[in-house]
Amino acid sequence: MPVNRNALVRFRTIDNCLKNRYKKWALEDLIDACSDALYEYEGIDKGVSRRTVQADIELMRSNKLGYEAPIIVVDKKYYTYSDKNYSITNIPLTNQDMQVLSEVAGLLKQFKGFNHFADVNEMVTKLEDKIYVQKTSGTSVIDFEKNDNLKGLEFIEIIRKAIISRTVLCISYQSFKARHASTFCISPYLLKEYRNRWFVLCLSHQRNKPLLTLALDRIVAVEEAAKEEYLENTLVDLSTYYSDVLGVTKSLNQKHCQVVFRVDHENAPYVITKPLHHTQKLLAENANGKVFSIRVILNFELERELLGFGCKLKVLGPRILVKRIRENLAKASESYTSDEGEGGRRINQS
Repeated sequence: MPVNRNALVRFRTIDNCLKNRYKKWALEDLIDACSDALYEYEGIDKGVSRRTVQADIELMRSNKLGYEAPIIVVDKKYYTYSDKNYSITNIPLTNQDMQVLSEVAGLLKQFKGFNHFADVNEMVTKLEDKIYVQKTSGTSVIDFEKNDNLKGLEFIEIIRKAIISRTVLCISYQSFKARHASTFCISPYLLKEYRNRWFVLCLSHQRNKPLLTLALDRIVAVEEAAKEEYLENTLVDLSTYYSDVLGVTKSLNQKHCQVVFRVDHENAPYVITKPLHHTQKLLAENANGKVFSIRVILNFELERELLGFGCKLKVLGPRILVKRIRENLAKASESYTSDEGEGGRRINQS
């Protein structure tokens, strides 16, 4: 059954709504969501009719598109999935889906090679690989880095839309140190990815901290807070805020410094071909290895990166960082010596 692109946008929008079980979705809410999505993706400012969304729901319920979505109505008003784990994105792609994806891939390929679209190259490669696997029922020829158990990805789209539309979000958030989740409103400014984890830079309306960087995998629930006034960003330049940091941990007005470290000759090529930071410079070379420098803020992610090299890397400055690395290495060495006997016997007995 032929399905046009507008219908696909509506199906995906309805699916995203029904997956969000922290909000009750009346038919009018689904109509508004579909209308907003079509305006955003297709530039169509004409609202979606009630009959169209009702027909979409019935089509999603049927097997005509292969969805057979378990859409039910509760309290005679609110739509949801009877299976909380269901999503149309979990089923195999249809021929119509494949045709649309092929058209998108063909369009994006035209921009490969342009410097201002450099980030598109990897995306196109991933898309082409997915299309190849689907069409041939074969195995992927590219193994991209991924984390299948990563949490919080379902919040990316709602946060992205809130940033664009300057909408306040009410979130329930539970940090690793907290026993219970706390709920507060934020004005979101920027989505940031670091090592397959996603974060949002935002301003909290209830807290005294000027800026927060929240991990999406610690968010429990998100919903729009339409009655709250969005607070515009007047604190930082978003395009350069993370340029002097390795990772995401940073305080407002925190100053960067020069970090100097030496890597032995065997491992120096890895640091040269994959710099720790875009400010990395080769300062010197001696019998013990190559000496590099980077200009970054001192934070947990930097320490973890440097410690990952173990004895292959030695931090030469600043002194406060040298002290932290030395203390961490001493604790690591102590943990291996103090627990070795008991832990070793326990493992051998199992």
